[in-house]
Amino acid sequence: MKTSEMAELIRGRRSIRSWLKKPVNEDMLLQAIELATWAPNGGNQQNWLFYVILNKNVINSIADAVQARANYFASLPEASQIGENLTRMLKRSDFFRNAPSIIAVATSPYKSPLDQILADRKKTDPKVQEMSRWRSVANTRIQSVSSAIAYLLLILHQMGLGAVWMTGPMQAKGDIEKIVNVPEGMDLVALIPVGYPAENPAPRERKPVKDVTHVIR
Repeated sequence: MKTSEMAELIRGRRSIRSWLKKPVNEDMLLQAIELATWAPNGGNQQNWLFYVILNKNVINSIADAVQARANYFASLPEASQIGENLTRMLKRSDFFRNAPSIIAVATSPYKSPLDQILADRKKTDPKVQEMSRWRSVANTRIQSVSSAIAYLLLILHQMGLGAVWMTGPMQAKGDIEKIVNVPEGMDLVALIPVGYPAENPAPRERKPVKDVTHVIR
């Protein structure tokens, strides 16, 4: 693939929130996930788990759980101060129930000998406490699973499918984990509704590269 073709693929991807009432082939989703697992990940531990959800009843149960949590948040006294845009978003937190499929992504903790040493030592060593805090900012397992999701979104786009990377539903994390039977020791970190796009959102501008880059010569 030429760089120009890669650029077109990357710049052409959009977050899709409306889908045609057309089922997505299971094999396509599995192929996309298989390719996504070639993403870089900490220590090659590949500590991710993907749930391909095609059952409409399960999708509705997840959407109900997310909306219930959003409704509770909207009922809080503080919520009246958050503005109309966020209020509208809360009222339709379950929009993804119309997707024909969802890929739920879970991950287990990243484990390395260094992390074990830090965990034991930081109880008494201020320098190790500082190092541990710095490492937590660059959470390895989240970076690993995020790289796989980024790959996945591009692959789905190349296949003609539309998806959106959602972490908002994690407000109902425990509820969703029970619905899809996420095993103990794994944490749900994202939902990715997938389907054939029923919309073509306009591109959103990106900051000029000069504004987000420092070249140290």
